[in-house]
Order: sequence, then structure tokens, then C-alpha cells
Amino acid sequence: MSDYIMGIDTSAYTTSIALIDSIKGTIETDMRKILSVSPGQRGLRQQDAVFQHLKNFQELIQKTQHNLQNVKTIAVSSKPRNVEGSYMPVFTVGQNYGKVIAKTLNCNYIEYSHQENHIGASVINHYKNIKNNTLAIHISGGTTEFLSIEKIFKGYSTKIIGGSKDITFGQLIDRIGTYLKFPFPCGKYMENYMKENVDIEKIKLPSISGNTFINLSGMENYYKNLYNLNKYNKETIISSLFEYIATCIIYIIKKIELNYNFDTIIITGGVASNDIIRNTIMKELNRKFGIILPTKIYSSDNAVGIAYLPIIDRWYNETKTN
Repeated sequence: MSDYIMGIDTSAYTTSIALIDSIKGTIETDMRKILSVSPGQRGLRQQDAVFQHLKNFQELIQKTQHNLQNVKTIAVSSKPRNVEGSYMPVFTVGQNYGKVIAKTLNCNYIEYSHQENHIGASVINHYKNIKNNTLAIHISGGTTEFLSIEKIFKGYSTKIIGGSKDITFGQLIDRIGTYLKFPFPCGKYMENYMKENVDIEKIKLPSISGNTFINLSGMENYYKNLYNLNKYNKETIISSLFEYIATCIIYIIKKIELNYNFDTIIITGGVASNDIIRNTIMKELNRKFGIILPTKIYSSDNAVGIAYLPIIDRWYNETKTN
């Protein structure tokens, strides 16, 4: 008989369900549905996102081919971050569904944060080697945070030691992307467009403002103005923007390095799935640090990480006991 962990994540733009065999550690199910955003809009109101999650979850759970009677643990993303007061309404959908399913199946129920979910998805194949001198970088539409992380009894304790003071990398991409008439969320459409149109010029990158925490909001007008000059095509603007973001990440890492000792860097979140950003960082830093980049499919929002966290917890707590 199988022993499954069901992971549930209802984030800002994706409904996700995963099933992990807790004995074998194999991914049995990984289902996701991206929330619908009307053309021209740059996001969703929380009440609209909640409504879509309610609908999407029912559709996904009905597609599950496995016997849910074999689910022994429900693991849910219940909040954005693992800190007091962290809250977003969208996560209550997964939280409530998870509690009902756990009660119905008479199985264990455990909550983590969405950020821990991303960390979990990143370290699936590495968690036994992760030490406490690790820097985790979570870059997405809602987050640009550089974190000192520590494994604890349940999940991870995190401390923000770098990031952006205003908008996130994902917001900057989406604001430029919607201005260039790409669908929202814009990142993957912009990256594909750039790959399909290779007429790219080199633009001198703007200077970076700040130390371990930087300002990004001024870059929105900078890139819009560059495009409005009609001097550069879309693919050139997109290429420069992605290169600038990668340069910012490297810049912050080097600033943090002055005060913190770490030898491993985890980079996760939707923005981390971008090939230009990934390749630029690896080229610059791979010889100095052990860099963990999850596969692109596990960089974006998913429920695989949250389903793996009980397995990681179990291994960690057994190791500590021994």
C-alpha cells in the first residue's frame, strides 16, 4: 500500500496540487492551473483570485487518478512567509480545502509557508547536504528577498538580509511587459519573444541604487523611456531588462557576502526560471558558491515543494535524534 503526502498551494496566480509517495520519495501527481487575468490587466484582486482557486481546486482534485485513501498527510501553504502576521486571502482556499480533506480521510494536517514551499522544491535532491550557512533567494511577482535560512523542526526559519525596497523583480518585469503589450504574467512571453527575435543590441546597464537592499521603481520609467525613443526594439529592451535583474542579484549577493559567511546559494521563484538570469548568475558565481537552481518547472509556483517538506522534516528530525 502506498503512503502519500498531498501538497496544496493556492498562490497569487496558480492553483497547485501534488502527491508524493513518502516512502519512495517519488512525485506521483503534479497538477497546476494558472489563474486567468484579463488582457491589459496587471494582476488580480484577492477576491477574484480566491473565487478562481475555489473553482480550479475542484477541477484538479477530480483529475487525480490515485486512490486518495492512501493519503496519510496533507501539507498546505497557509501564508506567504514563515513569520507572525504573514497573510494573504488566497492561501485560505488551500488551507480550508486541506483541513476538510484531512478530516475526511482522518489523516495528518500540517501547514507551512509559500516561501518554504519554494525552498522545499529547490532542495528535493539536495536537502541532506544543505547546511545553515545557506543563502536562499526568492524572486517572484510578489517577492524579492535574500534570506539567511536555517532548518528547524518544522520547515525553515528565515531572516531577510537583502532584497528590494520598493517593487519586486517580478513586478518590474510585468510592468514593462504589459507596457510592451505582452499578456500577464509577462515573463515567459517576453523570454520567448526575445528568443524568436534575435536582433538584439547591447545597451549599457543603468547603475544600481542601494546596498543589500536596492531601489527598483525608477527602472520602470527608465525602460519605458528607452522604448519610447524608438531607438531600440522590443527584444533589445527585454534582453537588457533581464540582464539588469541578473546583475542586481549578483550585486546584492556580493554586498551580503561582506557581512555573512555562506557557501551555498538557493535561487527560486518564478523569476528564477528565466534562462538569461539563470545563465548570467551561473557564469558569474558558479565557481565560488554551490548554486542550487531548481528545474524551471519547480521554480514557478507548485505544490511539490510543500509535499516534500514533511519528508525533509522527518529526515532532519531523525538525524538530530541520532
